[in-house]
Amino acid sequence: MDTFHRDAIQRLIDYKDTRSIKVITGIRRCGKSMLMEAFYAYLLKQGIPSEQVVLINFESSQYDDIKDDRDLTRFVQTLHVEGRIYLLFDEIQRVTHWEKAINGFTVDLNCDLYLTGSNADLLSSELATYLSGRYVEIHLLPLSYADYHAALAGQRHDTWPSYFRYGGFPGFLEYPQSDRACRDYLSGIYHTVVLRDIQTRNNRLDMSLFELILKFLLDNIGSPISSNRIADALTASSRKTYVSTVSEYIDLKCRAFILYRAERFDLQGKRILQSGYKYYVADHGLRNLILGFRTFDQGHMLENIVFLEFIRRGYDVKIGQNEHSEVDFVVRHEQGIAYYQVCLSLADPQILDREARALLALRDNYPKTILTLDPIGRQDHEGIVIQNIQDFLLQQPDQA
Repeated sequence: MDTFHRDAIQRLIDYKDTRSIKVITGIRRCGKSMLMEAFYAYLLKQGIPSEQVVLINFESSQYDDIKDDRDLTRFVQTLHVEGRIYLLFDEIQRVTHWEKAINGFTVDLNCDLYLTGSNADLLSSELATYLSGRYVEIHLLPLSYADYHAALAGQRHDTWPSYFRYGGFPGFLEYPQSDRACRDYLSGIYHTVVLRDIQTRNNRLDMSLFELILKFLLDNIGSPISSNRIADALTASSRKTYVSTVSEYIDLKCRAFILYRAERFDLQGKRILQSGYKYYVADHGLRNLILGFRTFDQGHMLENIVFLEFIRRGYDVKIGQNEHSEVDFVVRHEQGIAYYQVCLSLADPQILDREARALLALRDNYPKTILTLDPIGRQDHEGIVIQNIQDFLLQQPDQA
């Protein structure tokens, strides 16, 4: 358990006993409950009495009686805890008007609050109204390759093939590593958790259209795409769809943390382009499941994995656009700016020339890197670092 989401656990520890409410967000089954359980164990290990640490998972039938803010307030009041109380509420959005109760706790109790939720609506205007300036978001994704590798390195020599095929949902670590078991697990997450959760909150949704749009986006990972293009494609296939509907359904996917939107950045004009976003999926295993575990298009899969790694590290990520070329990722972090290209293989000199040319066209001194699946050590090509993608993913951020 200690290997799961190590950076996120450390962030919770860093924020412990601060006035900020710690809000953990992320797609269903990405490990939020595991993180809460690990932090609960940490608090007890620090010597905090168990009666002062309250962990409630609102998906458990044990707490079905807590339906709204008044029920939650009454429950906490019955605890009669002396001294500071640590309140860890998992999937808090299942409690109606929960934000009113949380606001009351911050006023009336000596408490340290930790919340999780599976939808961006958790941090909607309602919460902002009640808790403006008093919360910090810790966004969680399925396991990074580094965490996945650390958890399984003692069981198998090469962890990359299974991670690349099935993704990083933490539940995989408890399942037999057979193809059928892994497919069934992913299917369960997608159909009974992700889709059901979205449909429950949006009961007028056309789920067949929702899935068609999702498949279209997943089929175009790493390519600029617009709502107009999707609507035109669906209409051409005899499924007339309005652009506004496509935009609404894409927003739902992003709010549920199924997809992440990447803006394009004009590298010459130094401005954000207002069209042709790229979309990446929260876990590439889901993409494999939905599109059929196909063996081609692995380059865009790698691009998806690298994009998510940058998000995990807290970087600002844009797509770089020049007049005649594109840079896969323009990354901003504490040390400044860095440029990255992601390529399945550089064995063909023409591919190396193409990838390098886009970086060499940038007339600045910021670091430039090409990541590849080729089994190579760290190399230099005209000032550009060429690095194996697995090595990059296993490095600490300050080493990358």
